[in-house]
Amino acid sequence: MSQDATQDEDGGMPSWRQRSRWSWLVWAALAVAIAGMVGLGAFDPAEELTYTEFVELLEDGEVERITVDEDGRVDGELGDGTAFQTVVPPFAQDELEERLLEEEVEVEAVAPADGFLASVLAFLPFLLIIGLFLFLLQRGASQQMGMMQGMGKSQAQVIDAERPDVTFDDVAGYEEVREEVREIIDYLRDPERFREVGARGPGGILLLGASGTGKTLMARAIAGEADVAFISASGSEFVEMLVGVGASRVRDLFEKARERQPSIIFIDELDSIGRKRGSQTNIGSNNEQEQTLNQLLKELDGFDPREGIVILAATNRPEMLDEALLRPGRFDRQIEVPLPTQDDRVKILEVHLRGKPIADDVDLTVVARGTPGFSGAQLENLVNEAAITALRDDRTEIQQVDFDAARDRVVIGKRQSSDLLRDAEKHRVAVHEAGHAIVAAVQDAADPVAKVTILPAPKALGTTEQLPTEERRLASEAELQASLVVRLGGRAAELVVLDEMSTGAAEDLAQATELAGRMVREFGLSDRVGPVGYPTQDEPGGLPGVQSRPYAEDTQQQVDEEVQRLLREAAERAEHLIEEHREAFDQLVARLLEQEQVDGEEIQQLLA
Repeated sequence: MSQDATQDEDGGMPSWRQRSRWSWLVWAALAVAIAGMVGLGAFDPAEELTYTEFVELLEDGEVERITVDEDGRVDGELGDGTAFQTVVPPFAQDELEERLLEEEVEVEAVAPADGFLASVLAFLPFLLIIGLFLFLLQRGASQQMGMMQGMGKSQAQVIDAERPDVTFDDVAGYEEVREEVREIIDYLRDPERFREVGARGPGGILLLGASGTGKTLMARAIAGEADVAFISASGSEFVEMLVGVGASRVRDLFEKARERQPSIIFIDELDSIGRKRGSQTNIGSNNEQEQTLNQLLKELDGFDPREGIVILAATNRPEMLDEALLRPGRFDRQIEVPLPTQDDRVKILEVHLRGKPIADDVDLTVVARGTPGFSGAQLENLVNEAAITALRDDRTEIQQVDFDAARDRVVIGKRQSSDLLRDAEKHRVAVHEAGHAIVAAVQDAADPVAKVTILPAPKALGTTEQLPTEERRLASEAELQASLVVRLGGRAAELVVLDEMSTGAAEDLAQATELAGRMVREFGLSDRVGPVGYPTQDEPGGLPGVQSRPYAEDTQQQVDEEVQRLLREAAERAEHLIEEHREAFDQLVARLLEQEQVDGEEIQQLLA
């Protein structure tokens, strides 16, 4: 540690040495107080005796020496070294003197002390303790006052604009998002162009998207491209237990931006301070949250367009935001940062693979196909897991098998040996997964099968992986029905081959039931219920996961019956396909038991 790091800002004694010095003073004063109390007898362990017990011990010759004060208080010591105390009544003092002389007991008299001095000595330890208590109380109050003065300061992180370390080169894909934020960069670089045509520069931009899609990275890239200061803060940093602290930190945040203009203010997790006012989910913190939100609205309204300050915010829950934040003049521009498409995923993988040794067999297009729905953060984690897998196998290059293993580990967990399963369980898993694979391979509307394995993992005893050939934004009714048949293919195979079912189809049934329910309630794919849409949504102001039901009991009964019909038809279709392709099915089961893993090309060869 450097010498500067061990000193305070004023160059004085380091804070840890000051605390050490004060702690030694406190302990020394406590030692003096305890010693004084011991000296006064507050902690004297001497045994208290009655006068009668004292006389009996005296007659037995067990008293060695005593000390007597003017009040008749006797402190003595027995022959065995035991200390004792007693009080001699006034009427027995003359008689006691004779007995002491007879027994040859050593007697010492204590001279009377000055009354005032004795009182001071008696109360000195207690005065020291009271003084220490007052000193520590005052010192703690001064420290708390210093903390209170610092609470109002924003905890925002200021990144030097002269050395921007993130640009659009570090943000792969998202071409449409780049085009939308391009004018923000133009405004920060040359605001005069906007003033010439009478246009007002963008004030508040809200970045929307799921977690891990790169909203914060995009905001940093905007600052890096514009070469301006980037002042970043999280919404959770504004909300404290004390009312008024959040509003003070909002003011301080905007003051920092004005001192460094042109600049960008970035508020992550805006929903932490921008929740709808009066919501039941904020019981106990409404006052502080609303004051912070009101101060933020005031700062947004008080901005001068000529100041050269742009406000960016990010959230993955826009439905939670107060409407006042979204009105024109505040966060009136909303930019969606979606999950990356297949082409975007290829570009993101290329960015994360910079500087890493890659084998020639790695096809990033195949990796991107196998990661639908992955965010940028998940793709970065995938690359890291692939590198760790290669290192674990003592290889210096990342191969395609490493990406496959990394995807399995991220999605369903690390695969284990099939020896963990009993032979009967292994055969049932092979039958189950072969049912999924055959049903998927023979349906044109289903996604092609990429791999089937019976290696168990924490989330599944076996897996059938399907990879879409192209990015899909809509699903037809035929594709949805094919998906239902595939999900029930494992259960159907167990019923056809083993003539009984098991608990292995529980997850398949849950997913199929959810999909069939959406087909009936949301997609209008039921002639009986009709072309209606009842989207699933959480109860407003209620517990997460508790859905509202905007229809009657009779409609619910019809929905349940239609869901059951769709599932029964899909199960019957799956059984028919397995019986129709029984020869290929049996060969696939045998190969799974022998190899534990079969790829999609082998399955097509078996069917051919």
